[in-house]
Amino acid sequence: MQMKNYVLPVLALVCLSCNNSASQQEKTSDSTSTDTNKVASSNTLDTARYDQLQNYLANGDTTGRWPVKHQYPLPGAVLPFHRVVAYYGNLSSTRMGALGKWPKKEMIPKLLDEVKKWSDADSVIKAIPALHYIAVTAQGAAGKDGKWRLRMPYKQIDTVLAWAKEINALVFIDVQVGLSDVQTELPLFEKYLALPNVHFGIDPEFAMKSKGNKKPGSVIGSLDAADINWMGDYLAGIVRKYNLPPKIFMVHRFTQAMVTNADKIKVHPELQIVMDMDGWGGPAKKKDTYYSWIYKQPVQFTGFKLFYVNDTEKSGLKEMMSREEILKLKPKPIYIQYQ
Repeated sequence: MQMKNYVLPVLALVCLSCNNSASQQEKTSDSTSTDTNKVASSNTLDTARYDQLQNYLANGDTTGRWPVKHQYPLPGAVLPFHRVVAYYGNLSSTRMGALGKWPKKEMIPKLLDEVKKWSDADSVIKAIPALHYIAVTAQGAAGKDGKWRLRMPYKQIDTVLAWAKEINALVFIDVQVGLSDVQTELPLFEKYLALPNVHFGIDPEFAMKSKGNKKPGSVIGSLDAADINWMGDYLAGIVRKYNLPPKIFMVHRFTQAMVTNADKIKVHPELQIVMDMDGWGGPAKKKDTYYSWIYKQPVQFTGFKLFYVNDTEKSGLKEMMSREEILKLKPKPIYIQYQ
């Protein structure tokens, strides 16, 4: 079993005004205008190039699992035309990941350096940057509503959007529901998801209803395909409602039980679903997790997480798994996340 991500310490003292009410949502800054950070799109999809890159990512797999056969996405799809390289974290914690670990003036150059290194490592698929922000964090205390999660203030999302605009980066809104549920949390972010460069991530590790409402971090949580399909339908509806290019929908996973009935996850032309290998440790452990739960249970695209601390200091290693090693995986991950 892989070690779990950090649960954000209780932030009640620093986030007393973090409730995301409907009225607060209307007060978000102009950075949430649909004119912000428009991504390039066209009226057609290059299906020949799409197929070529899908075969390239399959990396010689002969089992028939990869590439996954689905209908084509809508025009303007990011994947597989680019590899997304993301810094993941929360602005209120230096422990939750690279986004928040360093001040902006240090973090942005580090991210762009990683993007360049990935483009150099794989000349076929150009890497692009992303800021992956945990907007709802699992908590070590129940809170006033007993949901064991804390919603970050919208102004923090506005800050991340402004940073992303400076470097033409994608933005991901990531949710850890605790004892809440996806049907409650996801709709709170529609105003942001209406932007073409904003995508979505869900972390089943901290979905605790299926685990007898236990405290987040005490056991590994879980989501069923039914919940993932609800979110997929909702996100696809946003794409249609706002006439957007496809949304990337990233799902964290490092155990079998984190995602149940994975074979029933629905794929939409409005979505690009990424199953992200989220475990930390040495290369052998990470590869085993990838091949056990990502490779063997194909959905659409794959991702791979790297931990600056856990993959090295806590694993007794000098360096994280190399890009060259990761690019030898079947299939090659198209989404890379740094925590």
